[in-house]
Amino acid sequence: MNFSALSVLLFVLTGKSVFGARNYDDYGHCKAIVKTWADQSLQELEGGTEQERVLLKDLLFFLHVPRTGGRTYFHCFLRNLYPHNQECPRSYDKLRFDPSKPECRLLVTHDDYSILSKLPKVKTSVVTVLRSPVDRVFSSYEFSVEVASRFLIHPSLSSSIRPRPKNNTISQGVSTLDIWPWKYLVPWMREDLFARRDARRIGRMAIEKEADNSYDMEAMLMPLREFIHHPLAHEIVHNGATFQVAGLTNNSYIEGAQEIRQCLVKYSFLGKYVLQVAKRRLDKMLYVGLTENHKESATMFANMVGAQVISQLQKSNNSFGLSSFVTNNRTGNRLLSIGSDSEELMQQQSSIEDQKLNIHPVTKNAKEKKENFTVAKLMGSYEGCVSTSRSSQRRRRISSLKGIAPANFSTEERSRVPESVIKEIEKLNSLDVELYEHAHKIYSKQWTAWLQQQTSIPLESSIQFFMGRGIG
Repeated sequence: MNFSALSVLLFVLTGKSVFGARNYDDYGHCKAIVKTWADQSLQELEGGTEQERVLLKDLLFFLHVPRTGGRTYFHCFLRNLYPHNQECPRSYDKLRFDPSKPECRLLVTHDDYSILSKLPKVKTSVVTVLRSPVDRVFSSYEFSVEVASRFLIHPSLSSSIRPRPKNNTISQGVSTLDIWPWKYLVPWMREDLFARRDARRIGRMAIEKEADNSYDMEAMLMPLREFIHHPLAHEIVHNGATFQVAGLTNNSYIEGAQEIRQCLVKYSFLGKYVLQVAKRRLDKMLYVGLTENHKESATMFANMVGAQVISQLQKSNNSFGLSSFVTNNRTGNRLLSIGSDSEELMQQQSSIEDQKLNIHPVTKNAKEKKENFTVAKLMGSYEGCVSTSRSSQRRRRISSLKGIAPANFSTEERSRVPESVIKEIEKLNSLDVELYEHAHKIYSKQWTAWLQQQTSIPLESSIQFFMGRGIG
């Protein structure tokens, strides 16, 4: 008797399908491993007081969710706080590195939460910034296109798969193509842009002379609707914040993470366990900011985190961090640019642009820096740096998108995207939508508590400076 006949006979005799039983067993297995991981993760988060949570520990881990503005915090806050010798080795670049430097105090990276397995957990504070899931997906799409399109306009490029130089003599910096998740998204988008360009050249695709929407210009670039339904977007972009905070990206350090991810693909409703862990981890973080509340978030970060860093460094025997910025020569471990690619010309331009981001108050000597640097000066430096950064990004985007003109990404262009596409993005990012709502609650509590604290204790001059300026 063959297997199909046996299956039918068993179904008649028992009322159960062999295939159904197999599926049930697979679901049971998946639920077990996902729930076991979630229970263990939640157990690890137990204990600790609120007073302990709000105190900055020895190591600060900035968990940078892509396209949330985290790089602005890195360049304009953290690099104006921590001395260069206190940055963890290879911070903010390669997928894998060993943060074993004895005096390592700052780690900023796209690695997910699972990297804490490599760090001294009891001595590590975690901070992050989250963004509206819809806006983050838009931004991920736009940035992938922007970086990939530079290969269309660079005069020395003739192939979408030209290898990167092995020996970069210009700088020891790191290309966007080395960084998760862009090392996956940009080459994919680059290959697609070249394919569409070649199709236009041989007449297979006609350019839309009066396109209504830059997000749906099929002859020039991958439409947004195609991007959000591609397997790679499902793998990396959708619900990316939840998986990163949970420590379950495809870059995870967790043993068995891939099996858990496969189970979540097959049984999406098991995502509730992942979301539960991500929410609880946000609860335990020192600081949670919101991209949409940029100015308030920056002010709170400066006072909740920056003030503690300043205090720690002023008490330490190390020279204060700003002393290492006076010459603007920090290129050894640094990220070259906001979206640099592997081409030498782009690296040269980007390196110059990024050096301008290290704006800071210059004092006479290290001792004076240690004694006089305040939260107010930090915030003043930050605002100047942000202004420079935004100007640099605008110029770089305008230059990059020339290769796919007339496509142009803007708030006005986004408003033309059909509501059906927006709804689809929300549906595909249901976990992130709920996590973002939870982050909003945490943020509101942090902001309210901080404001109440300022009215119940004598205000330092730096705090008075901020409150006097108001929050827009």
